[in-house]
Amino acid sequence: MDMAGTTVKDNNFVHKCFVNAFQDNGFDINEEDVNELMGYPKPVAIRMVTEAKGLDINEEMRDKIHEDFVKGTVDFYLEAPEVSEIEGTSEVFKALKKKGIKIAIDTGFSRPTMNAIIQRLGWEELIDFSVASNEVENGRPYPDMIFKSMEALGLKDVTEVAKIGDTKSDMMQGDAAGCKLTIGVTTGAFTKEMLEKYPHTHIVDSLSDAMDIIIAN
Repeated sequence: MDMAGTTVKDNNFVHKCFVNAFQDNGFDINEEDVNELMGYPKPVAIRMVTEAKGLDINEEMRDKIHEDFVKGTVDFYLEAPEVSEIEGTSEVFKALKKKGIKIAIDTGFSRPTMNAIIQRLGWEELIDFSVASNEVENGRPYPDMIFKSMEALGLKDVTEVAKIGDTKSDMMQGDAAGCKLTIGVTTGAFTKEMLEKYPHTHIVDSLSDAMDIIIAN
């Protein structure tokens, strides 16, 4: 499962941190410029924004923007009162674990941000594995994080894996891995109509609906 927008409530929090990192360095972008890039590794998303906007930014400045983004998101997820899981997420984790289903979380965030979220939400005992995009060679939409999770959890057959996420990069990642189920949820950055454009087996409105599909399969 993905984090922001899938298991973690995201009222454009990530968009705002991303935009702020650009604006704090003197570059004028807005939330609409980054919506399609949610779910991608953030260094990749930064490069894609700069190229799409025709911004003359060197590698050093891209690194600075990413550093500011990471600091902003870590501070936000550790301290902001509005940070919470999407309603019912912990119950879904517990129900799946009772069925013997392993739970891995992956994200386009780097490890410091991921750790801040897991710590804040108290998920340390509820998930079996977590992997951040900076811990594999290729982040989404490549399948590396899924394969790393499988290796860590002792799974050899990708047709026993379900991928759940709220963005096109999640859908493309599940499809690229060959997952039995690639489930889009409409709780985050993409609407049902937007998700339907990309490879998937199901589009649902909640993580509970996704859980029912997983248990049934």
